[in-house]
Amino acid sequence: MISEKMKVLVEQSSVIRAMFEEGKNMAKLYGAENVYDFSLGNPSVNPPRQIKDAIKSVVDEEDENLVHGYMNNSGYEDVRDAVANSLNTKFGTNFSYENILMTVGAAGGLNVVFKTLLNPGDEVVVFAPFFGEYRNYVSNFDAKLVVVPPNTKNFMPDMEGLGAAITAKTKIVLINTPNNPTGVVYDDATLKELAKVLQEKEAQFNMPIYLVADEPYRELAYDNVEVPYVTKYYTNTIVGYSYSKSLSLPGERIGYLVIPSEITDAKDIISAAGVANRILGFVNAPSLIQRVVLRCLDVNVDVEVYNRNRELLYNSLKEYGYECVKPQGAFYLFVKTFDMDDKEFVAKAKSKNILVVPGSSFGCPGYVRIAYCVDYDMIKRSLKGFEELAQECK
Repeated sequence: MISEKMKVLVEQSSVIRAMFEEGKNMAKLYGAENVYDFSLGNPSVNPPRQIKDAIKSVVDEEDENLVHGYMNNSGYEDVRDAVANSLNTKFGTNFSYENILMTVGAAGGLNVVFKTLLNPGDEVVVFAPFFGEYRNYVSNFDAKLVVVPPNTKNFMPDMEGLGAAITAKTKIVLINTPNNPTGVVYDDATLKELAKVLQEKEAQFNMPIYLVADEPYRELAYDNVEVPYVTKYYTNTIVGYSYSKSLSLPGERIGYLVIPSEITDAKDIISAAGVANRILGFVNAPSLIQRVVLRCLDVNVDVEVYNRNRELLYNSLKEYGYECVKPQGAFYLFVKTFDMDDKEFVAKAKSKNILVVPGSSFGCPGYVRIAYCVDYDMIKRSLKGFEELAQECK
């Protein structure tokens, strides 16, 4: 018999994954070309050519015991050193290999941070809308997710709401920029204001509050929008990163944490995070793909492919009467469902063979998320259905 905690988690299993599985079943019924699956953020752009070349060269040229063996739980030292130097070059930071912990993707990294910092009953504050799996990651450690209501005007963080949400039990404030599901990017002014609120609350409660920046979409930004590096704004910042989107490697499960030496109790946190990486069962990030990313730190996917999709879908939906803030990054549109319940809208969309995810899964009902990391021609084929859907819902 499964645990009581898992019974609840199974019942609340990811709507996104459920829609993805339903899409596969519908493709069998109607033909894949007639099903328009915008549910899962699974990159449609192939990994850069350099990834394939790097895999071959690692396998052919490097010592097999090194490539396939154990290493420090934090990852290969030369990989961590190269990641730190790459960040220092890009952002003017001052990290060393000791500040980098290689992780099993961004999800693994967040669980390592939470295992390291959270006691049962501690609070993690997040801005709605947010990636729904955050609920489960926080629950893994018997902590509480505190949600700041959404600012639906532009989906930037509500600072008054943040101030009201922070209590003496707050251990972490979790942000995600570029954001899933809205695509907004937190700009310089926003991060300065956020840092000010956190500094005031640290002083008020006489305790550290850690800002955790979840950044799997950092390289996916459009229109020359700058994605500021968060450690420059607030001392107690930890950054989680993944190569899932920047290199189209979601299945390889590779990312890293940045734990700066300046944060409160840095030495203890760095040490504990390495132990957490091991005892959570990850042991270490996958060895082969660590060696691969070492050779590809300055490589990225062609973001223009996603930008082309963004422009077509956003402009078309606006023409049909949908309301949406134009995303600056990531590869999602967060679209208002007229005056209709989001789950009802999802059902109506499904009747057009269009699969989208209800905003309630992201803590923001009345919207749906549309993942445009799909084939451009599929978007074109779907537009008639989106237009008919708008006419029916107005």
